[in-house]
Amino acid sequence: MKVAFVVLSYNSADALLAVLRGLAPQCPRDAVVVVADDGSRPDQVEALRRGLPAFACPVHHVWHPDVGFTASRARNLGALHAAQHAQADYIVFMDGDCVPTPHFVRAHLALAQPGHFVNGSRILLGPALSERVRRRQVELSSVSVLDWVGLRLRGEVNKLSQFLFLPNMPGRVETRFRWKGIRSCNFAIWYRDLAAVNGFDESFQGWGHEDADLVLRLQRHGLARKNGFWATEVFHLWHAENKRDREDINRRRVTERMQQAIVQASVGLADAARAGDVIVTELNGQRVDKSQ
Repeated sequence: MKVAFVVLSYNSADALLAVLRGLAPQCPRDAVVVVADDGSRPDQVEALRRGLPAFACPVHHVWHPDVGFTASRARNLGALHAAQHAQADYIVFMDGDCVPTPHFVRAHLALAQPGHFVNGSRILLGPALSERVRRRQVELSSVSVLDWVGLRLRGEVNKLSQFLFLPNMPGRVETRFRWKGIRSCNFAIWYRDLAAVNGFDESFQGWGHEDADLVLRLQRHGLARKNGFWATEVFHLWHAENKRDREDINRRRVTERMQQAIVQASVGLADAARAGDVIVTELNGQRVDKSQ
């Protein structure tokens, strides 16, 4: 199994670099990291280049122009590149503000199972701690147990589940759709299964619920959901909420699809394969291609 970590990012190099610093020590040599960039400014891309930590595996940057919040397209382009250019067959999606715990990679590899996708879990950090992480004033992997307890008491972290590693815990699998807890910020799937439903649906515009739509279609396709709580935790850095003016529209679309038999994304991976506006760079090597 060759795994790819597809990390969504947009104009937040400081947070992205914190994620990559957490990922670098645990990333297998035969893996690939793909930064799925939703159109970041040149200064943010340059900051990423300058601050990139040392990885044993290749790190690629897949960028497309900024036309608003198009996370589904960025993720599709990242996954497509990982599969076609790096021969990855298992994709772990992450967000560029979600720092992996030290056992994150080991947990995802342990939970990977044919016929299943993994819905990961997150730990919410408060504003003060998140800012210190962005400024490199603290590395989360180095925080002591006693300090974590203090942070919990001060409300700077909502739970301490990073100390639990129970990948073999029973009761993880669900076969019926359940909206609660779906997290595309920490989500793993076999690429062949993602391709079978045409990936994320890019017709979902703006923030919200494109991940629930994907889960609905995957389960309709016959896959089972495996929850990654108490194993695949990430630290979600605090940030101001994204504009959510289309959340209700997107939610209604998923609710309507629950009554339908839709499996394929109306605009998805197949469309991403024809994209001509994508720039791909190997960040710890040389430029690899001007477009997909």
